[in-house]
Formats: sequence, structure tokens, C-alpha cells
Amino acid sequence: MNDKHPIYGSPWSKHELILALYLYCQIPFARTKSSNPEVIRLAKLLGRTPSSIARKLGNFGAFDPLLAKRGISGLPHASKLDKQIWSEYSGQWDNLVRESRRLLALKQADRVEPSDQAPIISRPEGPTEKAATVLVRLYQSFFRKTVLASYEYCCCVCGIDLPQLLVASHIVPWATRADLRTAPENGLCLCSIHDRAFDRGLIGINNAYELVISSVARQSKSDLMKKVLFEFEGAAIAMPTRFAPSAEFLQWHLDHVFEN
Repeated sequence: MNDKHPIYGSPWSKHELILALYLYCQIPFARTKSSNPEVIRLAKLLGRTPSSIARKLGNFGAFDPLLAKRGISGLPHASKLDKQIWSEYSGQWDNLVRESRRLLALKQADRVEPSDQAPIISRPEGPTEKAATVLVRLYQSFFRKTVLASYEYCCCVCGIDLPQLLVASHIVPWATRADLRTAPENGLCLCSIHDRAFDRGLIGINNAYELVISSVARQSKSDLMKKVLFEFEGAAIAMPTRFAPSAEFLQWHLDHVFEN
């Protein structure tokens, strides 16, 4: 299936658009530029120019509701097929990961390793790896990269911006809701300290997206605790540019994990 806008040359296939959406999710919107190495890598893989890839990523931005709330409209001239792909895979992130893996394997790109420095658009498995293990690794990688990119690689509580200290934290744990394992709306970008505190129920986030501190955490007399936790009490978290955390999932965390 092809779709073409008369201004922008050769038609895009459905498979090309799936890979473009896969990339779109995992890099900050501000970095969807033709100079981005990931954009260049996808361009080489598809036999297109980096500029055409960057335009297509901008087209997907036109459908992103959180960007629209921030007054960012994305690029014009998005096609019907662009909209179809967005509607088909938005919210169906496991499907997007699986189909992208299949398409990348068909394209015979280079192998990807599970690290933050590994390229997004690369072959997702080696010959000796089991398919189930590869998928788990890819789900985890997609979730981490998508969440961190949405928060522009900054902790939403304290603003730390070193990727080595950042965690894509599940709001509802994977073990509790496997269907939410790749959902970026079920994620927060937190530094290691705030991730641990959130995971152990020492902090939570209320329906106003403000940080709340548990009574257990208040037992600490440490000056460091005052700086890393108590000073942020009642402050609104930094919201992501895309994929806002679900209020429903945050309430679940308050009800089931948070130590009152």
C-alpha cells in the first residue's frame, strides 16, 4: 500500500511508515532533524534522504495530542496513510515493536546491542538468541528510549539530565500489567534516587501531578533526604513533551504502592 503527496516525491509504503513511527517514538521531537544520526541511519536503510525522513517524523507530530496542547502543530501535508499508521499503532506499542523488529530483520541491518548508545534502527537480534528473549529486550529498550525521549532526558522531579543516572520507571509494574510493559503513558523519567523512592512507595504523584511524600519517608532525619525528597514536596513534576503519564496509573500507584 502506497501513499504519496505531490509535493514530496516518491510514495511511502506502509512498512516504511511503521519504521518511521518506531523511530519517532524514541527520539525527542526537537531532535527529529535531518542531521540526527538516527534519522540518517533510517534514510540509508530506506533509500531516502535524511530530509524526507525528518519531514515524515514531523508529519507524525501533527497527530500527537500532547504536542498540540503545547502549541506545536507538527508539519503539514500529512497523508491519509500517515494517519492510518498512527491510529493503528498508537496505544498498541507491543505490536509496533514486534512489527518493526520483523521489518528491520528483513532489511538486514546491523545487529543492535541493548545499551543506550545502541542505534534504534538496526537489526534487533543475533543468530543464537531466542526470539522470546529478543522481544523482551526490545520491549525494554523501546520503553526506556521512548520515556526518556519524551522527558527530553531529564528527571521529572529534580531535573537531573545525565542519562547514566536516569531510569524509565514503570508506574504500574510490568509484573502486574504485562499489557502496559511498553506503554510510555505508564512511564516516568526519574533519576536513580527518585526511581527507587517511587518504586518503594516513599513518594507518589497525585492527580494534580504534584509530588507527595509518604509518612515512612518522613521518619528520616537526614539532611540529604530533605534535599532530595522533602524540598520537592507539593511541586509539580515536569511534564513530558509526548505521552503524558496516565492519571489512572498514577492513582493505582497511590492506592497499591504508596506508603501512607
